[in-house]
Amino acid sequence: MKEEALTSISDITHIEARLYLTRLHKKKYARRSVARKTSSLRSFFKFLIREEHLSVNPFTTVSLPKQEKRLPQFLYSEELEKLFAVSDLDTALGQRNQLLLEILYATGIRISECCQIQLQDIDFSLGTILVTGKGNKQRYVPFGSYAQEALEHYMENGRKELLAKGKQPNARTLFLNFRGDPLTPRGVRVVLNEMVKKTSSTLHISPHVLRHTFATHMLNEGADLRVVQELLGHSSLSSTQLYTHVTKDRLQQTYNQFHPRA
Repeated sequence: MKEEALTSISDITHIEARLYLTRLHKKKYARRSVARKTSSLRSFFKFLIREEHLSVNPFTTVSLPKQEKRLPQFLYSEELEKLFAVSDLDTALGQRNQLLLEILYATGIRISECCQIQLQDIDFSLGTILVTGKGNKQRYVPFGSYAQEALEHYMENGRKELLAKGKQPNARTLFLNFRGDPLTPRGVRVVLNEMVKKTSSTLHISPHVLRHTFATHMLNEGADLRVVQELLGHSSLSSTQLYTHVTKDRLQQTYNQFHPRA
């Protein structure tokens, strides 16, 4: 407004709105950032109209930039094996870290969901965990034999040791930090970064990369898209369709199998 010599917000028209977006593009903002700013301003002017301060929304005719379609980052089996091999299973923190990795990869749950797991949410007989997701929606997710073995080891040894260091002797949270308090999402990120450093890898890994890896590996092995949607806790199938890409190995395997001159 200052650059265009506008003194009142009521002076803004669709022309100024487009000029604003042009400036954002010149400053090389990412499409996602431009879309977020545009959406925020559109909502703000909608609010002003509702409160009868304005009569026209200058951002109504401005279209959001088309989003870039990027393949989600995921790990190959070889990279996962390196991560699974770094934890010292003779220590309490090593047992916890191993379980953390196993659970995130075995279930594909979000980092926030992982940190909220309570002991009573785990059903060893069925091999499932009751997970509370976005909007307090609950779902059951299964975990495999590797995760169960790591879970039993941690529960019998490492967790008891960590719990003894805390001030809550009756705490029911599954994952604890070195002080015996509940592990936070930020703490999980630190743990994963340290594990990557031990593999001498240049990979950038986050809890969400393990979620991407879970979904990618499930679909590449032939899992039904609707089932993966349910396991991930997606309300929309379009969110799950992001993972319908295939790995280079699968592409090469399919090419060699079906191309006449492969």
